[in-house]
Amino acid sequence: MQKVLAGLIRKGVNDPRLAQATITGVTLSRDLRIAKVYFAAHGGAHDEQAVLAGFESAKGFIKRELARELGLRYMPELKFFYDASFDYGAHINRVLESIRTDDEKNNPTADEQ
Repeated sequence: MQKVLAGLIRKGVNDPRLAQATITGVTLSRDLRIAKVYFAAHGGAHDEQAVLAGFESAKGFIKRELARELGLRYMPELKFFYDASFDYGAHINRVLESIRTDDEKNNPTADEQ
């Protein structure tokens, strides 16, 4: 479902708000009635609301196309959630980079001495 949904958003939906979205995961409830779709926005948390509005606007089209592509008789209700793990990973990278930069300033290598 994740692959089909990602392809559909990339090629089938013409909403510019969704052009900056990446599907990071899909989980289904035990009874297969609800599909939680997790996404990341290239603009980070600042674009979360715009992308979420784009998904809500295109939800009917997305459900129809997913049902057709996957051959499902019953299409689960789609619920969209922002995945902040990419933002958190970028934050960790910035912290590690600042530590490395500080360490290089405070402890120069033998070549620099």
